[in-house]
Amino acid sequence: MSVEDEFAEYVHGHYGRMLRTARLLTGGDVHGAEDLVQTACTKLYLHWDKLRQDEGAGPYADRILVNTFIDERRRFWWRRETPTADLLDAAPAQGPDPAVRLTLQAALRQLPRRQRAVVVLRYFQDLDVATVAAVMECSEGTVKSQTARALGKLRDLVDDPLETLERVR
Repeated sequence: MSVEDEFAEYVHGHYGRMLRTARLLTGGDVHGAEDLVQTACTKLYLHWDKLRQDEGAGPYADRILVNTFIDERRRFWWRRETPTADLLDAAPAQGPDPAVRLTLQAALRQLPRRQRAVVVLRYFQDLDVATVAAVMECSEGTVKSQTARALGKLRDLVDDPLETLERVR
């Protein structure tokens, strides 16, 4: 099997998980999530030969996804990009309660990027503290403190969602 075939097989098998994680990181922005996954896959492909011999692609792909998400907004062009028209794409699959999902997405959008990344990795990807620390390249204490701050802010946002979250829309 060629390198390209191995990479294509990996992406085909893990694209859904990466896209779900990216959608959570971007606060439900489907198009931003697709761009994030595409950028992460490009970076992953550049290091694919090394990954096949080392630790494997899963943890490295998560690290690339989170680092790309955190760094993406720092780019100058991103701040200047503005949408020009609404796209009529099919809506993503809905969870059991759309109101809860929308409230959570709006609350996640208000978290700082590192806190949002910690929450997504810990509670939606179900990774332990040590793995999140490795993915984000920080200490376990940082993961714990960022998680505590993020959960506190989420509680505040969700306890009074109408007043706080209306400003987001």
